[in-house]
This record gives sequence, C-alpha cells and structure tokens, in this order.
Amino acid sequence: MFRAWDGYAGGMQTRILGRTGRAVSVIGLGTWQLGADWGDVTEADATDVLAASVDAGVTFFDTADVYGDGRSEQVIGHFLKNHTDADITVATKMGGRLGKLPETFVLKNFRDWTERSRRNLQTETLDLVQLHCPPTVVFQTGEVYDALDTLVDDGVIANYGVSVQTGEEALTAIARPGIATVQIILNAFRLKPLDEVLPAAREAGVGIIARVPLASGLLTGKYTRETTFAENDHRNFNRDGSHFDVGETFSGVDYETGLAAAAEFAALVARENADLTPAQAALAWVAQIDGVSSVIPGARSVAQAAGNAAAGLVPQLSVEFNEGVQELYDRLLREQIHPRW
Repeated sequence: MFRAWDGYAGGMQTRILGRTGRAVSVIGLGTWQLGADWGDVTEADATDVLAASVDAGVTFFDTADVYGDGRSEQVIGHFLKNHTDADITVATKMGGRLGKLPETFVLKNFRDWTERSRRNLQTETLDLVQLHCPPTVVFQTGEVYDALDTLVDDGVIANYGVSVQTGEEALTAIARPGIATVQIILNAFRLKPLDEVLPAAREAGVGIIARVPLASGLLTGKYTRETTFAENDHRNFNRDGSHFDVGETFSGVDYETGLAAAAEFAALVARENADLTPAQAALAWVAQIDGVSSVIPGARSVAQAAGNAAAGLVPQLSVEFNEGVQELYDRLLREQIHPRW
C-alpha cells in the first residue's frame, strides 16, 4: 500500500499529480479556511500562511471559487503576483455558485466560472479545475466532460478533475480519459477509499488529492469536550450536515466518538515516534499511501503551516503503526463511516 517518493523539492517529497504530469509537494495547502467557514482569518494572516507554506517546500495550493465568495482565490492570486519565482500549482474548483444543481453544469456556466477564477487568480490559464462535489448524476453525463474538454482546447484550463463525496463517484470519474485528478476525503478515520478508489486511480494514472486529512482537526489530538468553535466555523454549524455534506465536518464522525478515537490515535503516534505530533503522523500516514499525489491540510497560522509541511519529511511509518490505524478504524469507526461514503 505504501511506496517511495517520486522526487524531492527543497527537502519536501514530491509526487506527480496524476495526468497533469506536474510534480507537486506531497503535502500541499488547502485554503478553504483562508476564505470562510473556519472563523475569521485576516488577509495578512492568510498571506503569512501562504508564505510559510512555500518556505517549507509546499508547491501545491487547493482552493475554490466559493471559498469566501472568491476571497481565497484572490488572496492566492495576489500572493503569486508578488512571488513570481514561486513554482506553485494551483487547483481551484467550480460548480458551487448556483446551488450545485445538475442543470447548471453546462459549458456556458463553466466559461463564466472559470473566467471569474482566472481574474481572481490573475492568470490566463488555470492549472487544474475540479468540479466541486456535484450531484452524482453529473459524473455520469458525457456532455459535462465534453464541455471540460472544450475549455482545455480553448486554453482556459490546463487540466480538469473532480472533487467527490463517495467512492462510487470517484470510480465513475476515473473511468473518463480526460480526468487528471480526483479529490476525496482520506484520513485515518476514513479508510474506504483504500478499498477500490486508490487501486483504480493507480491503474488509470489519475492523481489522488486527499482532503480533510486531519478530520477537521480531530486527528491533532488537541480537542476536548470543552473545546468551542466560532459561530461561523463549520465545526460548530455543520455537525448535523444541515449546510453541506456532514462528511466534510469531522470526517462524518460524531464528536464524542471522534474524541475517543483521536486519543487512541495519539497513543499510537507516541509509541511510533515521540518526536512526531499526532497531526504530523496523520498527514504522513496519508502522504505515504501509494497513489496519493498530495495531501491538503488547512492552516490558519504560520506555525500550523510549518508543522503540517514537516510531515512531508517523515520517514516511512512502521507496519505496526499502519496495522494500529486499521485496527482502530475497524473497532471504533467502520460501522459508522464505511457504509456512507
């Protein structure tokens, strides 16, 4: 299940990002939190996070046109304009601006959405555009892929991929010849993608972008029953899945179970390597899976960005650690998580 790295960039291990052919850091940066839904983050703090990530060897940013209604893209665009020597691949997403209705996933809207992202990111050609967790039927619609191919032919986007909620959606997309990447939730509390999605992606040469790798922070081991989250933080307002798929919040694990599982995970890490934080071990565990191109934790501070990036330097974790992750999942989480996504 685990493999060697494709290369190194300033000490950070790198992988090829699927059919894009681009080498990217195995630890990237997710930037949802720089736009919205994680409490308030100032533009100065957001810029500092981007700079710290680049300094630590990160070469892959993931964003979306709906993160802060474009704010995340704009912050990245401004940063890259002022750091022209930074060799960064930026993946954005589209499809969420009109309520993710199947009928909105058409060429005209794709043109409008990508034009807006190009302005926000201050670039002529978007490196990678992903459909943003659309309804399942969209993955089965040939005209959608034809429209994406048209954007590639027009030079508006260089590559396209999908962000998915379920393994079935991922497998449907992987079967399409133009799909470069699939973004999916994958972490020590969400192991189902290892069953079929990762093998299929490896066979097809499709890159896997692993999101929610820390289960919305549960895997840091820092949360308790007394931890509170801001009113505008999805870990407060979306625990019941009333605003978007509950799997995006704590990976779909109920909070009490998640706390118990996180404590056991932290104990596994302490036995494996006392110098690693639980967060670094959780990120390294995902990054070392064969077929994962990049892992995209978020960061709200310079310290978090640097700590996350350090996971790209972690030596191969032991067989015993990996077996411990599997046993923990099977015992505490499988019944709750595995059938759903």
